[in-house]
Amino acid sequence: MTTSHALRTPLCDLLGCKYPIVQTAMGWVSGSSLVAATTNAGGFGFLAGATIAADQVEAEIIKVKELTGDQPFGLNFHMFQPNAHQLLDLAIEHKLRAVSYGRGPDKKVIGRLRDAGIVCMPTVGALKHAQKAIEMGANAITVQGAEGGGHTGSVPSTVLIPQVVDAVNVPVVAAGGFYDGRGLLAAMAYGAQGIAMGTRFLMTSDSGVPEVTLKRYLDAKDAEKIQISYLVDGMPQRMIPNEYLSMLEKASPIKRLRIAVGLALAWKAQTGMTFQHALGVLWQGLREDPGSAAQTMMAANAPMLLQRAMTDGNPVEGVMSSGQVAALINRLESCEDVISGIVGQASKRQAELNQFNAAVGT
Repeated sequence: MTTSHALRTPLCDLLGCKYPIVQTAMGWVSGSSLVAATTNAGGFGFLAGATIAADQVEAEIIKVKELTGDQPFGLNFHMFQPNAHQLLDLAIEHKLRAVSYGRGPDKKVIGRLRDAGIVCMPTVGALKHAQKAIEMGANAITVQGAEGGGHTGSVPSTVLIPQVVDAVNVPVVAAGGFYDGRGLLAAMAYGAQGIAMGTRFLMTSDSGVPEVTLKRYLDAKDAEKIQISYLVDGMPQRMIPNEYLSMLEKASPIKRLRIAVGLALAWKAQTGMTFQHALGVLWQGLREDPGSAAQTMMAANAPMLLQRAMTDGNPVEGVMSSGQVAALINRLESCEDVISGIVGQASKRQAELNQFNAAVGT
């Protein structure tokens, strides 16, 4: 299928992809297999560098290049990672097309990436964060509305996306509540140049997520019950309800603190983070933003609990980040089927809209 002229946006040229469809970097999910499947289907994928072991990151990058014939893709990172600078070096060395991140990098880091020709595309959930990201040097931005999974804000996509589009002069990618061709057209109508999806790509046959965990996603039929919780790391996260979240809700503050400390120590051991590094990250967070410092202190909870569900196949004892669109997805498809379906539906709807406009003389 050739890309409809109406669906091809400057984002496609910026990222070097066929369709304006981005696969987000989901911890323990967005590995080389999923990124390659997305890329080969015409989308743009991000490797989740935050949850790939330091001694395996380069191998994952090379694997994507081999599986895709060296097509463009991206890498996600967090500056509080012990190996953050390793990821930056690898992105530059392997000439990756883009990087995605939160609010961590400073102007010097972003400048270094941009000087290397790398697109800097952070994800934000509020207008002020979008404006700050642009001020720091981002040259594209993903805007996630409250419907999205994982850490999310409180403003719905239908309000946040046009708000940001009107306030910035870089390409905006819409995220949070998108999963089909209708959503792609809607995002473009709001002024976005494409859509980014996490849950839709997680719920594919290419994601590598254990079957027992995917069943939990497929069984989530009520969007209202895919709610936001603050219990995992103190920040709002949207997740599939399960036994572990129910336990946290009933647990005393002391028990939750004990759990958090245990998970933090496990994450420290797994990543090789030193106490000196951890204290340095915390001190920087306290200086820059007490809110982000609180998140940093509990940041180990989410990746360790996600690992239980996404790699260990234990959704009972872990957590499952999810956008509300999980309730609208009733079967697993390949990335190729998902992307071709989105493009086909969007092209058909666009043609119908054009016919309607012609009929009414607009």
